[in-house]
Amino acid sequence: MKLPTPLRLTLTVCMVVGLAFLYIPLLIIVLNSFNSSRTFGFPPTGFTLEWWQKAAASSGALSALGISVVAGLCAMLIALLLGTMAAFAVQRYVFFGRATISFLVILPITLPGIVTGIALNATFVQVLGPLGVALGLATVIIGHATFCIVIVYNNVQARLRRMGSSLEEASADLGATGWQTFWRITLPNARGALIAGAVLAFALSFDEIVVTTFTAGPTIQTLPLWIFNNLFRPNQAPVVNVVAAVLVLLAVVPVWLAQRFSDDSTTSRI
Repeated sequence: MKLPTPLRLTLTVCMVVGLAFLYIPLLIIVLNSFNSSRTFGFPPTGFTLEWWQKAAASSGALSALGISVVAGLCAMLIALLLGTMAAFAVQRYVFFGRATISFLVILPITLPGIVTGIALNATFVQVLGPLGVALGLATVIIGHATFCIVIVYNNVQARLRRMGSSLEEASADLGATGWQTFWRITLPNARGALIAGAVLAFALSFDEIVVTTFTAGPTIQTLPLWIFNNLFRPNQAPVVNVVAAVLVLLAVVPVWLAQRFSDDSTTSRI
């Protein structure tokens, strides 16, 4: 059905305004990373690559980047393992409390980050602290995994629901064992959802700051924490601009990969 011209024009204008509202601020960040001024002033007074050189040599930023990558990869692996198992259990088996378990798995992503952070901090400090557990990289990874699991769980469960169980049942009827069916039927069909969930989980962990603030302790500084702590320091403002610009550009990668691998056109393999 073809939309009337006035309505089509209205929708087009609304779309352009919405996209401009989202992306013009990001464009300003990228332009400011080349700004010769030390402030966040706009428009730029001149252009230089000096801040990019200083950012590349910043030990604090590079150290924070390494910590963010390690935390993101570890949280992603934990989420991939636990989220996938939970999705298979809920989607492929019928048992008492299945709906409750599904609700409890999804709940952490709906809670405000500050609530999750306070709860985790109280657990690590007051309950596990006397047992020798201290805030650090491990607690950051656990904190990130609590909400990254939801991303993997939702992706895998949605793919399993679309797949149905007919291929797996046919495989079992032909004499395949449970593991043979999983490796040759289920995994190839669910692989795209697994990769998409893993990529999005890593991106979510890499950008997290609220939960990280409550679980990192005094010695751990991820890249988002480094940006926040240096944002209002005059000497660091240009370098923060560069780091933010790099993150904006890199953010395209996980989104593109997630869309690429979650494409419903993935063919089934028998």
